[in-house]
This record gives sequence, C-alpha cells and structure tokens, in this order.
Amino acid sequence: MNLVLPPLPFGPSDLEPFISAKTLTFHHGKHFKTYVDTANSLLHGSGLEDLSIEEMLTRAQGPLFNNVAQAFNHGFYFEALCAASPAVPEALLGKINASFGDMLTFTELFRQKAVGNFGSGWTWLVESFDGKLSVENTPNAANPISLGLGKPLLVVDVWEHAYYLDYQNRRADYVKDFLGHVDWNLVASRL
Repeated sequence: MNLVLPPLPFGPSDLEPFISAKTLTFHHGKHFKTYVDTANSLLHGSGLEDLSIEEMLTRAQGPLFNNVAQAFNHGFYFEALCAASPAVPEALLGKINASFGDMLTFTELFRQKAVGNFGSGWTWLVESFDGKLSVENTPNAANPISLGLGKPLLVVDVWEHAYYLDYQNRRADYVKDFLGHVDWNLVASRL
C-alpha cells in the first residue's frame, strides 16, 4: 500500500487566525508530505507493503516506523480541523461526561496535558478497549495504536513546527485555539 498525502479538508486560509496559510503550506505541504514520501520509499521491499497503515504502526520499526507513524499522526490531526467547532454530538458528549465529568473538565485536562507534553509529541483523546476515554501524551512519532492504548479519536500536534510561525513559544494559546477548531462530528464518528 502506498501512503497518500490527503488534501486538506479546508482552504489554506480557512483556519486563520488560528493557523495561517503560511504555517499550513509548510506543515502540510512540505513537512507532512516529506513523511509520506519517505515512508513510501522505505516501504519498498520491507515486507509490509500490503498492510494497512494501522497494521504498519504495530509492526514497523526504526526509520520506517517513524515516517509511517508521522504520516498517520499528521493525517489524523489535519482531518479533524475545521474553521469553527460544531456542537459536540450527544454520543461523544455522553462518553466525555462519563469519563471526565463534563466537557469543561475534559478540555482543561486536554489543554494541561498538551501544554505539559515535554518536547516534541502529540496529545490524544483515546477510547480504551473498555470504552472509557482518556487523554494520553505520546513522544516523537508514537501514538495510541503503536503503544496499544486503544482507539485514537482526536490529536493535537505539539511539535513546534505545528504552531511556531503563528504562536512562537505560546503553546498554551495554540492548544486553547485548537480546541475551538475541532470537528467534533468527525471525532464522534471515530467512536
């Protein structure tokens, strides 16, 4: 299976001022594209070519894992962004309330975990195998699938390249703004 760089589900300036067209050009059009291209070149002859990307995440190692996982993580991140968040669907809201108490408690926990995620990595909303939701930090290219944590539902990229042109060192502002640009309908569909 060849990995493909998916198009953005919005126009290049549709997320401004949250994310500028300049950041999207670099982050999606160059950075994400490089992971896809490198993963495809490393997949050739690896014996993993016929696997789904999720299966690759559990079997690939070294540079192949890093590039496949970063391609997956970036695709997951971009897919769930939108110009303005819709209301959270009842099914997802019910699970959030059962797992965290309420939406405000969840968003505060998500924000704290993302801001406190040391170095480069990702902060995820995960549905564990028992159906409970949790917020998990992963370093570098790791994700809930590769770590066996459960099913990913939402992710914020906290590598500096995701926000530095627009926010410099203000990760907390970036994460706060991110939560206002989540396509909660898409997140609910991942349950």
